[in-house]
Amino acid sequence: MKKFALMAVASFGLFSVTSYADTMINGAGASFPYPVYMKWAKAYQNETGIKLNYQSIGSGGGIKQITAKTVDFGASDAPLSEDKLEQIGLVQFPAVMGSIVPVVNIKNIKPGELKLSGQLLADIYLGKVKFWDNDAVKQDNPTLPLAHQPIVVIHRSDASGTSFNYTGYLSKVSADWKQQVGQGKEVVWPKAATDLGGKGNAGVANLVKRTPGAIGYVEYAYAEQNQLTYTAMENRSGHFVQPTLGTFQAAAANADWQHAPGFAVDLNNQPGDQSWPMTAATFILMYKDQANPDTAKQVLKFFEWGYEHGELASQLGYVPMPKSVVSMVNTMWEKDIKSNGKAVY
Repeated sequence: MKKFALMAVASFGLFSVTSYADTMINGAGASFPYPVYMKWAKAYQNETGIKLNYQSIGSGGGIKQITAKTVDFGASDAPLSEDKLEQIGLVQFPAVMGSIVPVVNIKNIKPGELKLSGQLLADIYLGKVKFWDNDAVKQDNPTLPLAHQPIVVIHRSDASGTSFNYTGYLSKVSADWKQQVGQGKEVVWPKAATDLGGKGNAGVANLVKRTPGAIGYVEYAYAEQNQLTYTAMENRSGHFVQPTLGTFQAAAANADWQHAPGFAVDLNNQPGDQSWPMTAATFILMYKDQANPDTAKQVLKFFEWGYEHGELASQLGYVPMPKSVVSMVNTMWEKDIKSNGKAVY
């Protein structure tokens, strides 16, 4: 897998002699899909000459910027409700699916060796389990060399769709978490679990990498790119599974996109022996009424190209959108995104 540096803002490629050589589309939001958007952007500019400037500022920031109309599209891992979309005048569609993985910094523990259940993960973040040699950890990891080392809990410090999906999963598997913390892009982290906060997936990855005893949560591509030690996870069927494209695809297989308003499908804790328990879609937000139809059309062409090049997403461990869902998205584009009453797409 190719590694590349993560940057807060990126614009890829050299000048290309096409009619769109000076065209740039601007987006901002979720850090969860940043690696795949950048991979698409580089290949797309090489092919078309059109540049993408994408600010990886978190889902909350993306929602704020598209609401303020300072970008051509916003990006969020936390889907907006149908009422909120209608209130602002937005449409929402999924771009790609990915998975959240716990990552740790424990001496002599290799990627995939440490096993965690959802309940144990919640108890660690609630501050109930404070050391790596706690009996609750050793129960599923009796042969691992776990020292009496304090657990340093790392979470997101910004409004985050990754946190929205992570806390949503913990709310499903832990009654205590649901009651005490709940789900949100921003939550009041338990007092015992406020050791360190990182901005963006990249910030959490960097903190885990340099902090002995740390545990955090990131999108899978960040774990790979930063060579972090990810864990195995117990899924809904009671099986411990590794984070792989196969287990991510298994979790996404049962999604009911047809009946989800705004395509807001919850992929967390899906059934299936091979399903990875923390999987999520990431979404694009655009205005229904477009002041600049040419720019809007270029945004849609970019994501259409991304759908057609799902192999680039798979190379990073993301799950491409199924053709049936792409067809539904295309229909929505034709029906709902307009300029002066005329369809943009």
